[in-house]
Order: sequence, then structure tokens, then C-alpha cells
Amino acid sequence: MIYDVRQTTTCAYASPVAHARHVLRLTPIHRDGQRVQVASLQIVPEPRHRREGQDFFGNRLTWVDIEEPHKTLTVKLSARVTVDAAIEPAASTTPPWDAVREEASASSDIGPLSPVHFLFPSRMISLDPEIRDYTRASFPAGRPVFDAALELMRRLKADITYEIGATTVTTTPPMSFALRRGVCQDFAHIMISGLRGIGLPAAYVSGYLRSAPRTDPTRLQGADAMHAWVLVWCGSQTGWVGLDPTNTIVASDEHVVLAIGRDYTDVAPMDGVIVGSGGQRIDVAVSVTPAG
Repeated sequence: MIYDVRQTTTCAYASPVAHARHVLRLTPIHRDGQRVQVASLQIVPEPRHRREGQDFFGNRLTWVDIEEPHKTLTVKLSARVTVDAAIEPAASTTPPWDAVREEASASSDIGPLSPVHFLFPSRMISLDPEIRDYTRASFPAGRPVFDAALELMRRLKADITYEIGATTVTTTPPMSFALRRGVCQDFAHIMISGLRGIGLPAAYVSGYLRSAPRTDPTRLQGADAMHAWVLVWCGSQTGWVGLDPTNTIVASDEHVVLAIGRDYTDVAPMDGVIVGSGGQRIDVAVSVTPAG
């Protein structure tokens, strides 16, 4: 599929900001199965200094320095992205999960998508014992890794309610798991915590879902907004496979990848510092439509 991706992020401040420095992760990445044909960021006010680069995981970064006083910051992404149809592995033929665990822990690869980077606790994801025990119920000895991961995803969807406003961007996996409520970030963080807790590599993905008419009864939760899902490492032969626990589906050509990291803090769309006082409000509008 070829998509036209549009995102507008607007930050409105209670009082004028005298100076701001931001790092933006708002440009989709090239990766296996995804190609960015063109992408641009329009930033208002115009930054005094601006440079582009990438982080360790290959995510595209834009650093900006805004010296003009402003009460509103607007960032508009326009991109055309080609996403290939995913080839879903046969769940029963993937390696036993305990063999994948051993292979991951023995890996000497230190490249950006090596499983070793996604085995351990990270800034927002602890290895919570309650989430680990919940996860273990889907992973008896010798069970094929992808088959077990699919069951875990379905259980999370059945046991946790998708509820906007129940959590915030700083809510940790143990908190949202105890609430049994949350949004896509919480579903992803909980699943990652559980998988890492039993020794399986799992990564956090931020991105977008294909937009659909609001009358579509099969509309995916998280469409028309930024979305999050999980990459599960299923051994060196199968590699990384995307799972979307919010919607109980395998990530497909309806998912556009923006950034990949260990948790939300690695892929936050906007970081930085501002010189100002008072509160702020952030509004995000997203459209992902097939190119005409």
C-alpha cells in the first residue's frame, strides 16, 4: 500500500515562550517492508537553527532551536510511504519460546535491532513480577514462540479495557496493569514488560494506523491518532514480528512505522526545553489515507 500521511501537532502555551529547543521524532523511517518516498516537516515559527540526523536505532531526528517569542508551536508532517503486506509466520512452526530465550541471551550481535537491546528493563518498563506471572500462563515449556505471543495478545485485549483518559503518558506498566485500563501505549508497555520478564526480546513501536471512515464498523482503535504496538523477536530464522495488542492483530500493511525503541521515551514525538511559564496544551491530528 502507498499512503499519504499527514500529522499536525500544535502546542499552545499559556504565556509566550521566549526560547525553545526541541528534538522531533516525527518523520517515518525506512525499514524492511517500508519505504519513505518523500517526507517533510513544516515548523512554525521558523527555527533559527535546524539539523537532521538519526539515533542509534535508526529513527529520524530533527533538532530545532526557536528564538522567536511564540504562544503556539505548530509542526506539520507530510509524507508518502509505501508499506508492504506482512508475511505472518505459521504460529505452530516457530521455534519453542524457551529456545528463543536461550538464543537471545547468547547473542553477540550489538547492532541496532539486535535482540540484546530489548531484553532488559528500560526507563519506563520495569520487569514487574505480576505482569511476568500473568505472561507465563501463555508460555508453557516448548510452546512455539509466536503461538504463545498471539495468545498473550488476545488475553491482554480480553482483560484490559481501552479507555482514553484512564492513564497519562507517564503511567508505568504496573500502574496500568493494576487498573486494567489504558490506551495503546499501555497495552504495548504491559506486553513488553511481560515478554522481557520471561527473557524474550520485545521492542516498542510508534506509528500510525490507516485511517478509515468514521462509519466503518471495523474501525481500528487508535486510528486518526498516533499509535503504538510491539515487535516480538521470534528467533534468528523468523526475526521480528509486529503485534498490535490494542486491536488483537498482527501488524500489517495498515501500520506505518514512525520510530522503534525500548519504550515510549526512546520514540517520544517531541522532547526538549522551553523558557516560559504557565501550562501548555498539545493537540494532534493524524490522517493516513491510500494515495490516489
